[in-house]
Amino acid sequence: MEVEKDNATIDEGLYSRQLYVLGHEAMKKMSTSNVLIIGLKGLGIEIAKNVVLAGVKSVTLYDPAPVEVKDLATQFFLTKEDIGKPRDQISRPRLAELNAYVPINVLEGELSNDKLKQFKVVVATGVSLEKQLEINDFTHANGIHFISAELHGLFASAFCDFGKGFSVVDVTGEEALSGMIAEISTDEGDAIVTCLDETRHGLEDGDHVTFTEIKGMETLNGCEPRKVKVLGPYTFSIGSTAGLGTYIGGGLFQQVKMPKSIDFLSLRESLQKPEFLITDFGKFDRPAQLHIGFQALHAFAAKHKREPRPRCLEDAKEVFAIAQELNEKAAEKTELDEKLIHELSFQAVGDLSPMVAVIGGTIAQEVLKACSGKFHPIFQWLYFDSLESLPTTVTLTEESCKPIGSRYDGQIAVFGREFHERITNYREFLVGAGAIGCEMLKNWAMMGLGTGPKGQINITDMDTIEKSNLNRQFLFRPADVGKLKSHCAAEAVSKMNPEMTGHIRAFEERVGVESENIYDDDFFANLDGVTNALDNLDARKYMDRRCVYFRKSLLESGTLGTKGNVQVVVPHVTESYSSSQDPPETSIPLCTLKNFPNAIEHTIQWARDAFEGYFKQPAENVNLYLSQPNYIEGLLKDKGNSTATLTSIQEYLVNNKPLSFEECIAWARQQFEIQFNNNIKQLLFNFPKDSVTSSGTLFWSPPKRAPSPLIFDVNDPTHLEFIITAANLHAFNYGLKGETNPDLFRQVLSNVKVATFEPKQGVKIQVNESETLPEDESDQNELQQLISSLPAPSTLAGYRLHTADFEKDDDTNFHIDFITATSNLRAANYGITPADRHRTKFIAGRIIPAIATTTAMVTGLVCLELYKLVDNRTKIDDFKNGFVNLALPFFGFSEPIAAPKFKYHEVEWTLWDRFDIHEDMTLQQFIQYFKDKHELDVAMVSTGVSMLYTSFMPQAKKQDRLRMKFSELVENVSRKATPPHVKAFTVEIMCYDRDGEDVEVPYTRIQFRD
Repeated sequence: MEVEKDNATIDEGLYSRQLYVLGHEAMKKMSTSNVLIIGLKGLGIEIAKNVVLAGVKSVTLYDPAPVEVKDLATQFFLTKEDIGKPRDQISRPRLAELNAYVPINVLEGELSNDKLKQFKVVVATGVSLEKQLEINDFTHANGIHFISAELHGLFASAFCDFGKGFSVVDVTGEEALSGMIAEISTDEGDAIVTCLDETRHGLEDGDHVTFTEIKGMETLNGCEPRKVKVLGPYTFSIGSTAGLGTYIGGGLFQQVKMPKSIDFLSLRESLQKPEFLITDFGKFDRPAQLHIGFQALHAFAAKHKREPRPRCLEDAKEVFAIAQELNEKAAEKTELDEKLIHELSFQAVGDLSPMVAVIGGTIAQEVLKACSGKFHPIFQWLYFDSLESLPTTVTLTEESCKPIGSRYDGQIAVFGREFHERITNYREFLVGAGAIGCEMLKNWAMMGLGTGPKGQINITDMDTIEKSNLNRQFLFRPADVGKLKSHCAAEAVSKMNPEMTGHIRAFEERVGVESENIYDDDFFANLDGVTNALDNLDARKYMDRRCVYFRKSLLESGTLGTKGNVQVVVPHVTESYSSSQDPPETSIPLCTLKNFPNAIEHTIQWARDAFEGYFKQPAENVNLYLSQPNYIEGLLKDKGNSTATLTSIQEYLVNNKPLSFEECIAWARQQFEIQFNNNIKQLLFNFPKDSVTSSGTLFWSPPKRAPSPLIFDVNDPTHLEFIITAANLHAFNYGLKGETNPDLFRQVLSNVKVATFEPKQGVKIQVNESETLPEDESDQNELQQLISSLPAPSTLAGYRLHTADFEKDDDTNFHIDFITATSNLRAANYGITPADRHRTKFIAGRIIPAIATTTAMVTGLVCLELYKLVDNRTKIDDFKNGFVNLALPFFGFSEPIAAPKFKYHEVEWTLWDRFDIHEDMTLQQFIQYFKDKHELDVAMVSTGVSMLYTSFMPQAKKQDRLRMKFSELVENVSRKATPPHVKAFTVEIMCYDRDGEDVEVPYTRIQFRD
């Protein structure tokens, strides 16, 4: 679906995930912004790629320099055949394939000020400092946003200047907070707002809020936003409320995002007065030194017309001397580390794909900020390095790092030829070829990972490509929609780097127990490590278990909008991925959903449940009744649901089976009356609006909101939308042709009669989660009558209902439209502010927001850790887990958590340890082995769900099993043949130590086949 907003078209199918990161307003501003990118080596093209995927108005390229072989190190759109041709002309058509909505142009001729005027944002990459100053002097004076960035091996620098008075409309991008008020006291000058104890307000000092539904201080309702001072998790002050009366009750607060104005200095000014964004608090002193060091590199290049040579000490000493001179002239001097500046010089010509990804993703997000005003920009300098990624197991010399005329010269300049060969001979398994997987493969192709004689990349993904993938899974094109991701991704990166051909294998089988015959012992034995690019927790945990079992490293990462995380799992060093996990999501109490909603999230979930209850579950029940011979017998064993299920089958198969679409309309009208009128009246009959609790307080006190029934109005768009969508979905269940013409609906609805509501006595309603209602006991006579009323399945041979399986991304199936209308009608019942279709789809579809910039950045960080794994590091402080939020922007790094240690006797062990037995011994030998070798008395032995042995087992059975070898014992107990691909059993034991105490020990691996 395309949404037209102020002449800006947003394709919600293409941008579905990104819209939940940026929102329509920011996307609209972006789609009217022209961007110029100067410099199209790896960093420039990475920025361009991410900006094009994001959907700006147009991107113009400027880099007429000819392609060189060294450009292939990171410029993934170039091939050997392009050498000698202009970079911008070659890159334009390939960049244009990414997004049909973004025209790609090439700036012809000289880069003049007149040409710069047409752009909202100008990005300069790999440009001399002199040229940066020249461009920025003009852009700063003319209100054009300017960004510059450059890379030198494992070092990066970036600068932002968005001019004077740049307005940030939303600093964090987090959803505005809201909550219910319990009290507003005015005892001591400032008014203190106390929120309900159920949830923390989440506000911070300096936030602004406004109010609604307050009684007694009505002047606060809809007031100008008031600044907050946080007093505690449930309290905050809002300044004086003198003269506004006395608070009586009720009220909601709503956070208001206030714009922030920022004044940027020009590049010329900021060189002398730098403001740094700290990217690693463990390197707090680095930015000031690198600020001088990067200027020294520019001075060296200007003097010699070249960059310092790799590992050339002579050049490095000159760069350091220049840095010292610059430091002496600086307004604020800093203490320079000679070794650091030397390393910067050594890596000056280095060009690394992971660094390109990290900085390219980060700077692309800055471009989007400049276009939209969404999120806080970098203010104003960013310096980043990953020196810890340098190898420790090879000696780097000028000879080993000099260029050899290879596409990998940019990597060899940093790591040397010997380490580069290790990279090419690495063997990695990539699980997932979605957004992260595509970016990872691109980085690996540029690095040459797995391209050596012994190298191998394995990739698997069972999914096919969808249109919405194209916005951030950049290896895919519109023609690939419907094809398998793994195969398309493998083919795409083989074109990027032909040396990948023959070294990359694409699988399409999901990782799991069912595919262990494919990803078996031999498969894992031939791996050096695993990289996850998954989008679900179960698969992540499964791969984590496999990596622990096979003792392979695991690189784990994920994104959520502008947030991203990286975790490194190193055998025998760190904890595993599953060792720690996020707390479970808070669930909505059932009584809140059914009768006492107070937030739009509650009504959306209720509507989502209603969709299942109307259009999926009843159809499934009917089909099971018609297809399973013993369905009724099995159902009667479920005493709690049998009556409800049989009633549902009767309703959908007999009573309300429509023969025409008009009957579907009538059915939908009846459902409106039941859900939004009758049920509400029944609730108010049980609990009138003025009813009080046993403690004397009003029953309808916060967080409960007293509802009001809705009177159907065919001219109300939401009322009619419910009827249209419900009728069409009901018709779908029965294979009837639907209709959306409002005139037809009005005509039919004018003749529909609804019964007058009569309240029922004795209806029990659950008021809180701790309250339990008496279970409905099925009346046997009623059950038999229901069963007798059903047609025999044999009379409806082949007849089936169509089940509506929820699908959020099909705009023609009425699913999201029904849930939106239903949720908003429910919200109208309870006086809750409704939500638009976009927000409803986000919540009901449990959509994970995503944007290409974060994905690129995170995969770059993963690959910086991969360099360390190739180096066979074993020190935990060599590695870094990372968390980033490009919106703030924030970068946080910490060393991984060490694997927890356990102990039996004098032996310390971790989750990476186990007992390895390499023979198919008998159970008796197994027990004796632990007694003799480890002084452990085995009391219980199990594998999987099979209990093989217990000390209290009957003697005859025990003796029988003790004689068996494990291969026979496991098959005997499990009553299943061991699959031929299984070479070993994982055996858990419970045992006693030499003192007779229970003791925890590692598991045992018994290899019974070679």
